[in-house]
Order: sequence, then C-alpha cells, then structure tokens
Amino acid sequence: MSAAPDAGAAAKLASYLSRLNPVPGFPDYTGPHKVGTVDVEIPVSELASPSPAPPNAADIHTVQFRIFYPATLDSDGKRITWLPAPQRNHVSAYTKFLGLGNVLAEVVSFLPRHLNYTTIPVHKNASLLDPDTPKKQWPTMVFSHGLGGNRNAYSHIVGSLASHGIVVICPEHRDGSSAVSFIRDPAAQDRYFKRSTRSTVPYLRIPHTETAENWDARNQQLKIRMWEFGLIHEAVSGIQQGTPLTNMNGSTPAAALDQLRGKLAVEEPGSIIWGGHSFGAASIVQFLKSTFYADDAQVISMPEQLFTPAPSSRIRVQVTEKSPTILLDMWCFPLAAASTRRLWELPLPVYADKPSAIGGKGLMAIESETFFKWKAHLHTTAKILSPEPSAESVTSRAFERPSGVRLSEPNLYYVQNSAHLNQSDFGLLFPWLTRKVFGAEEPERALRLNVRAILQMLRVNEIPVARTWVGDLIDGAHVDKLGMGESGSKGPEDGINDDKAIFERSSEDRIEAWRWIDIVGLGGQAGELQKLQPEEGGRKAKEAENGEEQMESEIEPHLSPQTSRTAPPMADVVAGSA
Repeated sequence: MSAAPDAGAAAKLASYLSRLNPVPGFPDYTGPHKVGTVDVEIPVSELASPSPAPPNAADIHTVQFRIFYPATLDSDGKRITWLPAPQRNHVSAYTKFLGLGNVLAEVVSFLPRHLNYTTIPVHKNASLLDPDTPKKQWPTMVFSHGLGGNRNAYSHIVGSLASHGIVVICPEHRDGSSAVSFIRDPAAQDRYFKRSTRSTVPYLRIPHTETAENWDARNQQLKIRMWEFGLIHEAVSGIQQGTPLTNMNGSTPAAALDQLRGKLAVEEPGSIIWGGHSFGAASIVQFLKSTFYADDAQVISMPEQLFTPAPSSRIRVQVTEKSPTILLDMWCFPLAAASTRRLWELPLPVYADKPSAIGGKGLMAIESETFFKWKAHLHTTAKILSPEPSAESVTSRAFERPSGVRLSEPNLYYVQNSAHLNQSDFGLLFPWLTRKVFGAEEPERALRLNVRAILQMLRVNEIPVARTWVGDLIDGAHVDKLGMGESGSKGPEDGINDDKAIFERSSEDRIEAWRWIDIVGLGGQAGELQKLQPEEGGRKAKEAENGEEQMESEIEPHLSPQTSRTAPPMADVVAGSA
C-alpha cells in the first residue's frame, strides 16, 4: 500500500517535467553543410600534458570530448541522443541538478519522457567533408561548457557553426561542474560488470557567496579544466598529425577519427578559436592568460598558479595575441580570487602590447539581458574585456597601447528578453522554463543572433566560413541580398558572405533585440571586494555580494516540482541598470 503515494508523486513530477520539455527535437542547422560527430575519450597516460596534473585530478584517467564537423552531403547515419549514455543516470543527475530531490529523481529516471528521445541533428561517425578553404583545413574551435553542462549541452550553437564549416571540440569537464560525468578506467576494461569499469563524478554545488573558501573551490575546478584544455590540445594535435591514440569510446570506429588527420587548422600559432559559456567562458579567460603570460614574473610568483605550461609545450606556441576569443555570458566570479590577482590585472592576449595584436576585432562577447542588467557584473565584464583591466574604469585612451598601436573595442552585445540558459540547448529544450521562470522570449532568436555574430567576427579575422543563410536574417535591418538564391533551400548561395548589419552600432536600422554595449565609461561600479577600502567596503561590497547570490538561481537553476514560479523583473532583482 505504501507504493501508491510514490507512484502518484512520480506521475505528478512526470507531468511537471513534460510541461518543462514539450520540444522533442532541435531545429535543423542553417549552414550549407551537414554535420557529423564523433565521441572521444583518450587515456591521460597517452598524452604529454603541458602542465603538471593538479592534485585533485588523481582519479581522472581520461580526457573526454565530442567533435562536431562538416559532413558530406550524402551523410545519413544515425542521429545521436541529446542525453549521453547512460541515459538513466543523466536523467537522474539533471533532476537533482534542478533541485527536484534525490528520491524522486531516482523514480522519474525510469519514466519515458521527451528528453530520453530528443536527438541532435548530427550524423554519428559521418564522413568528413573535404575542406574547401584556401589551406584545405577546417577552422577549429574549442568550446567549454558552463555549470550543469556536458559535451552535448551546446549542440545547437556548435552544430550550427559546424554546418558553416568549423570543427568544434566540446570537452566534458570532470571538475564537478557537469551534471554528472563518467570516467572509464583504462586498467579495468576487462571487468565483467560495466559499472566497475568506470567511476562517477557527481555535480559539486558551491555557494556563490564571495568568500575565500568559495573562490578557492572554484580555483580547484579551474585547475582541472585548464589541465584538460592542455590535454585536449595535445589530443587534437595528435589527431591532426595521425599519432596513434586509444579512443575508449567504443561507439567511434578508428576510421571516423582518422579521417580528421591533416584537415584541422590547429598548427599555425593563433589559429585555434577559443570559446565558452558562463563558467566555461571564465575558464577560457584564465587559460589564455595563464598560457600567454606564463613567463610573467608576477604570474609566476602568484600565491596560486592555475596552469603552468612548459616553455617547450605546443600550447605555448598556439596561444598568441592573434587567438580569436568568444565569450558568452562570461561569469566573472571565478576570475576575482585574490590568489590569482595578477591574472585579473593582465589583458586578454588579443589586447597584448604587441604590433600584431588583433584587439577587439578578435574578441566576441555576447550577454543575455539578464547578465546585461546585472549592474555590478556588467561593469566587471567591461574591465575584463578592456586593455587595462586594473584601471578604475574603461577609457578610450586604454585602446591606445604603449607601443603606439590603437586597437578596436571588443564586439560586446546583448540579446533583449533573453536569459542565461538561452545560450545553451536548455532554452530550446525547456522553453516553458525559460519563459515562465526567467522571463525569456524566443530562444531560437538568441541562438540565431549568437551564430550570426560569431560567423561575422570570424570573417572579419579572415577565417573562412560559409555564408549566413537568408532565413537567419529575419530579425530586421537592411542587408544586401544581391547574389542570394531564390529557392530558400539553404544552398551555398542562399545567403550573404558579409553580414555587416550584425555589427551595426548605431540606433538607426538596427537588428531587432540586438544591442551594442559601449564599454567606455564602464568599470567604476564593478564592486570588486578585494579592492574596496575598509571605510567604503560597506554598501558597495554588500551590493556586489548580494548581486552574486541573487543571480545564483540564474546560473544554477534550482526548482521545486510543487511550484511553478515566475521570476520578478530583473530591474527588481538588481537595482538600476548599466
């Protein structure tokens, strides 16, 4: 008799989740190419790490990532499910991540729902399309996920980029920031029971209060993430050169990985594109700075170093002042630890004082409206994106480097009526959640604008990518449609190769819901606790800390199955706007 209440609770929860997730699949990508994918997990022992493994990585035996790439037109292989295997465990992990309770999470993990069957419009182990670029290699990007993400969680934006001719490497971080992750043990693969051949990394929930303890906890995660970036770079370099590597993911045949040999633009210094969302964007910032400024005496003498690549390592050659950088809703809290203060003070490599630095044209940062209206955080973001992060505020003079070179401001925009989740797949999978709880609208629009902006930023930096499809230009602003196809077939000619409108900064004839953010003059209200003097630490420090805590549910959604709540307007959550 005691089973009835549990069954009733499970049924109610299933109904609740079905309302959160009414979308059984993703829209097709709009690039001219089909998209293939391979899943990769390589033993750490086979890779020459450029930096020593952090002490908390002793049980991480492999590095794991998914590759999205342009595929041949005749690709018709099996699509992959959005939830990685084992699905039951991932369903359980995501229900816990959303705060639905341990017991009910285990119950509902058995229940059929749309999420179990949602597929990504990619073809598993498809044939790679021969590059049609001048160097006969595909531009290559590494994209890092945020809290609660995994190697599949940004499939729409990275798959869209792949459909336009970019190979995208998506790590799954084992630092406790994935909803759950599984690590195969290379020494235990002959065991009979599958569970005994792998270990589990559960989600680690860390408070958002600004304390030394919490900053240290984030730094421990950053150390793992950056170590993984170094290993992934070694793995991708090995794939490019045809180095024999063991892929422990049995669903990927050797030929599917071998076909990438010689086809990736990863060898020329500064050629790899680096991007991430939220904590992933913060991780990319710390990784690029730690690598580029590895010889800086003050970085070397920091109380805590996150990543120390050897002078002879390939990553030291790869990361340069020309490295294109893409930051989506960068979460600044992990960057502000006192122990890594020197990294904070240094600009991103694109703003290094070198004649060859590409400046703001190589820096694409896109905010959700939620992050835009988070006043103290926006000011902090502006400082990090500037040539002089340690200055009191961002000035026009800062873009005139000491060498006499004047660099452009960063490409910083936000999407109106969008939430933090809109830059991941969650906005498409859970439209009810993002609309009712976070007040976001049109999740596809936010992703569409992100892709348009990223493609144009790459074009400006002479990175070859395919046209922007005419159907993606529906958000207003006049564009030159000469040469577009008439069929709407998403063919190679059905679009434009210079989407100037997406970088329009004037108020006239601008794209709907797309707004430029001028960082000059921002920064004064960043509210950095470590910089405030005791006599002024009261109100400013409290406002900054309250903002971080109030935004916790935006960065890490924590819901209750008994209630559906509508978030208050951001203007009520954060006093004022930038």
